Amino acid sequence: MNTDNSYEWRKQLLWGLVLIAVGVTFLLDQMEIIEVQQLWHYWPLLMVILGINKMIGYPTAKHFTDGLWTMLIGLWLFAVFENEFGLTFRNSWPFPIIVCGITMVLEPLIRKRFAPNEEVRNEK
Repeated sequence: MNTDNSYEWRKQLLWGLVLIAVGVTFLLDQMEIIEVQQLWHYWPLLMVILGINKMIGYPTAKHFTDGLWTMLIGLWLFAVFENEFGLTFRNSWPFPIIVCGITMVLEPLIRKRFAPNEEVRNEK
């Protein structure tokens, strides 16, 4: 299995598992076993999982930086919704700007690190 097929398979597997989890959650809500309203504040963790999924395997530099961005924003949103470390939207709004700066600084390093992966993809 080449890296493109592996990446697509992993992406499809993750989305399938997410749909199964959402469906089971709504089914359990309909059966009055759990309350979905109590689980909504966990949705940013889905962004973290999606970000990590983009970053693992043999991604390109673009996939890696997109995954990093998605993961960090998901962690920030979760911290804000849970009021961790006293964070709110009002006092932590500069965080996305900082994350953007971090990805801009790291992008050349990431591009250099993942250059062999992109060369292999371009040869196919």
